[in-house]
Amino acid sequence: MSLTLEARDNDRFHDACGVFGAVGVDAAAHAAYLGLYSLQHRGQESSGIVSSDNGEIHLHKAMGLVADVFDNARLDSLKGRMAIGHNRYSTAGESTLRNAQPVLVTYHGGHLAVAHNGNIVNALELKKEMEAAGHIFQTTSDSEIVLHLIARSESRTFEGALGSALSRLSGAFSLLLMTDSAIYAVRDPLGFRPLSIGRLKDGWVVASETCALDINEAEYLRDVEPGEVVRLDESGPTTILKLASPRTAACIFELVYFARPDSIVFGENVDRVRRLLGRQLAEEHPADADLVIAVPDSSNAAALGYAEYARLPFEFGLIRNHYIGRTFISPRQFTRDHGVRVKFNPVRAVLDGKRVVVVDDSIVRGTTSRKLVKMIRRAGAAEIHFRISSPPIISPCFFGIDTPRRSELIGANHTIEEIGTYLRVDSIGYLSQAGMLAAVRNAAGHCTACFDENYPVPLSGLPTDRAMEPVAG
Repeated sequence: MSLTLEARDNDRFHDACGVFGAVGVDAAAHAAYLGLYSLQHRGQESSGIVSSDNGEIHLHKAMGLVADVFDNARLDSLKGRMAIGHNRYSTAGESTLRNAQPVLVTYHGGHLAVAHNGNIVNALELKKEMEAAGHIFQTTSDSEIVLHLIARSESRTFEGALGSALSRLSGAFSLLLMTDSAIYAVRDPLGFRPLSIGRLKDGWVVASETCALDINEAEYLRDVEPGEVVRLDESGPTTILKLASPRTAACIFELVYFARPDSIVFGENVDRVRRLLGRQLAEEHPADADLVIAVPDSSNAAALGYAEYARLPFEFGLIRNHYIGRTFISPRQFTRDHGVRVKFNPVRAVLDGKRVVVVDDSIVRGTTSRKLVKMIRRAGAAEIHFRISSPPIISPCFFGIDTPRRSELIGANHTIEEIGTYLRVDSIGYLSQAGMLAAVRNAAGHCTACFDENYPVPLSGLPTDRAMEPVAG
């Protein structure tokens, strides 16, 4: 039996996408490839790059990981000093090549390509309106809606058309749009998803996370601000528009789990935030234990913070297999725990006879956590104290994260005590929401809807048990 990565790892949240752009950079597609490689954690479903060589457009995209989609010959064919790239993990929408990005069209204004991270919550409404007016859609992605809005605009300039299109959108969108002469970097007014600008020699780059700048040896300059539209061309970045908003709603889960710890996201050092989360967790939920281990890799920094505050040794009690790839062939006699067993293995010499604090960043359905506890217990752990560096997840996300239905979220349907009983642990402790927000500089500027149902954007027309009919970027 062949299992996809998603089928094996469906007990985690998945971020929708990663985007990267380069302007005024020799072999820009090669820079985009490196950037997408660093952003692979943000999407493993498909990858694509579109480049411009003095107005001549080149595009390649395919299903699979970045290293499988591109080779040197393919990258060499993507000529030019301007390119945008995209890694996709669908929050909704079909997992097919037609939904892979960037999406490229030719219209009365020339060539136009888009790469999108986020979820436009009024996409269905806009799509129905345009279909009634005769528009034909090639994909089921909400990203294509942006292109249609621009193409139908009565504005005489691209920037005017872009502004009018953005005014129709509601929800989360960090966008890169490439015309024949420039790249436009856009963040929605609430700033749900990150987007950063860097300098690369005489050129400019923009990416979902700064780790994609680092791999290109680019200098991080600043974030694209919430509601800001930045034009990047050979002369540099220029702000052309600022969409007004009374507040910001940066996704707190980017800092808890999604972003790489070596990135700067929303102006925050991700590793620093996660260590603070762990320290606060240890203060709120101490444990009489011998050592602390992480559920690798996203929980490593929080576990280190917990161990530092609790003055307990941090040990590598679980080893993660990083070489699983997109598919796994399951032998016929393999047990139902194969997904966890393939991904993790306990270190018996570390765990045997010990009272262990296990730190994880979140629990979604709880099935993976239960199997991990069973695995650690079999390795000889005398006690298992489970600690989570975020509050219970009680609500689906509609802003660019793949989440289960509310009925499948263990935190929405069970008390913390019941969750501990289900996991079969000796104790359990979640970080409080106040404790989580204390780890960031601008607590009021973050979206916490998955923890408290306080959605910063109206969800009219959407079933709140889980997001949408297929249309996500």
